[in-house]
Amino acid sequence: MLFLRRTLPLIIAFVMGVIGILCFYIPHSAAESLELELTKWDRIVAAFALVLGIYSLMRLHWTRVRRQNPGWGYSFLVFVGFAIMTLFAIYNDGQGPLNPQEIDTGPFVWMYNNVQVPADATMFSILAFFIASAAYRTFRARTPEAAILLVSAIIVMIGRVPIGAAIYHALPDLAQWMMDVPNLAAKRGILLGVSLGAVATALRIIFGIERSYLGGGEE
Repeated sequence: MLFLRRTLPLIIAFVMGVIGILCFYIPHSAAESLELELTKWDRIVAAFALVLGIYSLMRLHWTRVRRQNPGWGYSFLVFVGFAIMTLFAIYNDGQGPLNPQEIDTGPFVWMYNNVQVPADATMFSILAFFIASAAYRTFRARTPEAAILLVSAIIVMIGRVPIGAAIYHALPDLAQWMMDVPNLAAKRGILLGVSLGAVATALRIIFGIERSYLGGGEE
């Protein structure tokens, strides 16, 4: 049992990780074919992972509904929405299974465009208030670095609107330069750090150092 729960997943992760790396760097038709085959298997595994994720989500919300935790009504709506969207995904306008050629019509698309999309927009719009609050705390010029950030933010915000050009004709060009040079340099540094972190995490998983994905944490 320990072999199936610990050792076998580590072996699979190591073998598939090494094969994936070698296929990516070997310029040969056999390596390309193997990489294509692994991509297909990856989609199959992702499909099973999606099913497992749905089961985990349903189990979590069922526990909240059964225990009547605070906000359990929202968890109940998860089941209602899941059931409705599943039925709409299978049947389209009461004409049997959904026809791929009619995917842009029917109640499923209507529910997505009129419920899911507005809900997503509402959630993202709420983030604007948190961003404004964080910006207010960040832009307090208590240090020289904060003062530079404050001045840069003001220049960019004013330079992005028509009133900026009315105040000073070169302000939009200055704002664009700040976005293209200092901001892009910082963005590339962050992306490099994220990429190196992803590589380090992948290597830790391949060599069995990182085992949190097994469910028991690192040993």
